[in-house]
Amino acid sequence: MRRFIPPLLLILTLILAACSTVSSSDQTPPQADPVSTQSPDAVAGESDSSSNDSAVRIDEQGAIIFEITPLNLASPTNTFDFDVALTTHSIDLSMDLATVSTLTTDTGVSVESTLWDAPRGGHHVEGKLIFPATKDGKPILKGATKLTLTILNVDASSRIFEWDLK
Repeated sequence: MRRFIPPLLLILTLILAACSTVSSSDQTPPQADPVSTQSPDAVAGESDSSSNDSAVRIDEQGAIIFEITPLNLASPTNTFDFDVALTTHSIDLSMDLATVSTLTTDTGVSVESTLWDAPRGGHHVEGKLIFPATKDGKPILKGATKLTLTILNVDASSRIFEWDLK
């Protein structure tokens, strides 16, 4: 009978070790900062695609993940364009983001979006959110050092995306 105790002890030790490893990996990691998972890097003067990656902002509040990339902050024409990718597995994405989006500078200038150019519906939607680059005939970025995009009431009370300007 004594011969069977060491193998049994070894088996129990292995089971306990395996269970403790599984339970520690089941822990949920802390939530990312809902404003941005990227540090606010300057975007003025950036031109190559790797630089644009640093301008991406992600918000994971609620059931919708927002990923927003400014496309032309360094060289706007008549508009500021943002690439917006929405991902969810439980909500229909048929909303018009233009009606709930505002662009604001740290100098107090604020403009509403003029167009959400994207397909309606589904669970994975990508499109362009477009804002005017001027207000009352003046460039909205004149004298600004920070730009804030706010989206209200899309499965969260507000989503805020910020970029530092140089």
